[in-house]
Amino acid sequence: MFYRGKFMDSGDAREMGFKRQRLMDQGSSYYGTPPGPSYMYNAPPPPPPAYSFIPPPFPVVRLRGLPFDCTEAEIVDFFHDLDVVDVLLVHKGGKSTGEAYCVLGYPLQIDFALQRNRETIGRRYVEVFQSKKDEYYKAIANEVFDAQGGSSRRAVPRARSFDESKDLAEYTGVLRLRGLPFTASKEDIMEFFKDFVLSESKIHMVANSEGRPTGEAFVEFASAEDSKAAMAKDRMTLKYRYIELFPSSHEELEEAASSGRLLTKSFEGKDLGEPTTVLRMRGLPFSAGKSDIIDFFKNATLSKDSIHITYNIDGRPTGEAFVEFANVDDAKAALAKDRMTLGSRYIELFPASLDELNEANSRGR
Repeated sequence: MFYRGKFMDSGDAREMGFKRQRLMDQGSSYYGTPPGPSYMYNAPPPPPPAYSFIPPPFPVVRLRGLPFDCTEAEIVDFFHDLDVVDVLLVHKGGKSTGEAYCVLGYPLQIDFALQRNRETIGRRYVEVFQSKKDEYYKAIANEVFDAQGGSSRRAVPRARSFDESKDLAEYTGVLRLRGLPFTASKEDIMEFFKDFVLSESKIHMVANSEGRPTGEAFVEFASAEDSKAAMAKDRMTLKYRYIELFPSSHEELEEAASSGRLLTKSFEGKDLGEPTTVLRMRGLPFSAGKSDIIDFFKNATLSKDSIHITYNIDGRPTGEAFVEFANVDDAKAALAKDRMTLGSRYIELFPASLDELNEANSRGR
């Protein structure tokens, strides 16, 4: 069919276009289009929302290339100016793989942890990678599965000899715990041993050289029989960590105390003990300045000269500071701010001494 010259006008052309579109919309067999909406025009997708929330990443990093005898305490020291919540050493077949996962207090600390990439522990340089929550949880599940004897890779003779050594040990009423979460408290340990009569004074948390928990503790039971019965809790979990128990002795406990490896009462109970006018702050935002600290202690009379923010060797803030108060009473009253927030961070307060302050200043911290 032709439309030329006088037999067609502009209105005919437009009408022909409309008819063709209707035929396609109706599914005419001529065009072979199935019934349904037109495919000649697709409506644009709705605009994205003006604001969409992206949750922050889970604050965990993976370490590779660790010495095979590396301990959790060494990894805590490796990240000494960060808030380490947990360290999980990875094993395979009962042997260390040289890898570990480290959970940090806040997502913002991931970048600071990654800056430690290729720094050394012992004679080994360590690689640091960002990880994911599901990788960390999978590693925990594998460790617990292996510890319960579920893995065929774990050698039976090794596990049997390890258990026999515990059975043959002499029980003195003291057990040593290993693998505690760094956030574990004495109350958590008392709950772990809830079938036994314990008091906080009989629980002794082990600290590293900076006064931070190492994940170990000594527990004194009422009798040797109780400590042997408590061994039934070996390899059971406290929060998300499986806990190893070892027979110990009062001599080993006293040695740890005499070498300064135990958390002191002032650190645990936040009690001043020896009178001091100095407090140490931990967990500060890295952007916090002296004015922020003065505002945090706004009920006390402070000057900028009485605040000493510590820095690492690269000149970056460590998240710690020392504060000198006018007198002992002011320092004691300021401890009421322990675990309160500055910005988005909760702040830990510890009694300190002028010697600690001077030592930090002399190291250029």
